[in-house]
Amino acid sequence: MLPRSFLYVPASRPALFAKASAGAADAVILDLEDAVPVAEKSAARGAVAAWLGRDRRAPAAEAGAQTWVRVDADRLADDLEAVVRPGLDGIVLAKCSPRSLSELAARLDGAEAEQDLPPVPVVGLVEDAASVLALGELAAHPRLTTLGLGEVDLLAALRIARTTATADAITQLRLQVVLHCAAAGLAAPVAPTSVDFRDLDAFRRTTRELADLGFRSRTAIHPAQVPVIHEVLAPTAEAVAAARDVLDRFSAAQGGVTLDAAGRLIDAAVIRSARETLARRRND
Repeated sequence: MLPRSFLYVPASRPALFAKASAGAADAVILDLEDAVPVAEKSAARGAVAAWLGRDRRAPAAEAGAQTWVRVDADRLADDLEAVVRPGLDGIVLAKCSPRSLSELAARLDGAEAEQDLPPVPVVGLVEDAASVLALGELAAHPRLTTLGLGEVDLLAALRIARTTATADAITQLRLQVVLHCAAAGLAAPVAPTSVDFRDLDAFRRTTRELADLGFRSRTAIHPAQVPVIHEVLAPTAEAVAAARDVLDRFSAAQGGVTLDAAGRLIDAAVIRSARETLARRRND
């Protein structure tokens, strides 16, 4: 199962790596793309490589968060050479396109074979119009774990302002990603973050809206956003109890027709939903 929360950290600020990794986030994304000026790219790659190669037996290295890296589609060779090594938990491909995803896959396949590494999970960020039109092709790629939305970049590319009048259009873009992930049998997609990290009430509201649309993870740019993600994405005690009751009733019926506590028919879709609810329970 993918992490619920992904906290972005600029790869050019290695002093923040340990603190972020020891925090509440399920995963930290060391960002080699937009967060790093071109002049600092080489040093940032070195910092990420050093972090991945640290001695995890040392007390200072004990951190629960996974380490993911966001790589630049225009600099894949250099980025992947630096970061594909033991300790890497996943790759986020910025500006994911069929071409960049194919290049990433070829380079990952070679690096994994050379270093005897297990397959590295890949989240592809949809950030431009061409990628929206290629969603079916992207979702069908065998190296893709799921898709994510780089919504700030995508809306800018589409010249769509974030207003009340465009809310339905933005929802439709989000649903396209959810639909293609589900159709391809991928993990649920990763929801976009909010750059207004001070307004946690709004972040809570939008996280709930995204969860209702089918997203099961969300990125964050500030540590304060992480507990909100966990709070919203965790099923309520009532939802867990209802899911357990459904599964208990189904088990007792031994595959026969049965009803839930409200007298509604329990079918295969209800069973899938109950199992998914229980699978989302995690300890913070």
